[in-house]
Amino acid sequence: MRNIRRVFRIVLFVVFGLVLHYALPQHDVVRVVNTYQERQDLNDWTRVFWARPDDQSAELINRDVQFIQTVKRKTWLLGFIPRDATEVMVYRNEDTGWSWPFYFKFDTANLQTEADDLVSTSETPKWAVMTHYGWRNEYLSAFPNAIAIRPVTGPDVTIIPWFNIGFFVVLILAFLFLRAVWQQFRERTLDPLADRAGDQMDHVSADLAERRSRWSRWMDSWRSKK
Repeated sequence: MRNIRRVFRIVLFVVFGLVLHYALPQHDVVRVVNTYQERQDLNDWTRVFWARPDDQSAELINRDVQFIQTVKRKTWLLGFIPRDATEVMVYRNEDTGWSWPFYFKFDTANLQTEADDLVSTSETPKWAVMTHYGWRNEYLSAFPNAIAIRPVTGPDVTIIPWFNIGFFVVLILAFLFLRAVWQQFRERTLDPLADRAGDQMDHVSADLAERRSRWSRWMDSWRSKK
């Protein structure tokens, strides 16, 4: 039973971590190569990787989606350590509207214009920081969704994910607070109830034992007469 609980906690922790990794904002140092628009089919289960900014999009089986092609600076340790190498990365540019994840993005056209203005070549590069969420998977045709883009002086810029740091600090504080509340509730309410229930069980057990003893003595008295 203990192993089952342990496996369940590990699975729950992994799922929760994957959801956070998908939904929390990430920052990439990129050079915009091109922008384009393409018709995408949304008629299978991979629809979960695409935004649903309004009720109408839930009924459509395909729609036009804007994309931003970039050359991305490779990193180690989830983006904290830059590498002297680059790779191709394509972002989709969709409004999130009021749906999950809650970025409340409504400026797709503005972001596409900003990306167009940052298009450059390897000879005269223009570097920028692309804020996005989501994953890139070639087999599932999944693309991270661009949230914002801002120009920077070069590829060696240091990015500090203040939002993610604040989010995890608040998450840890909330966990500690709820844990303290639960401990107090258990000590003040559940433990006394368990103690009273244990005492009642002890009294019932003692009463049964006494009755059993009386019955045994009565039976012994009859046996002695015989």
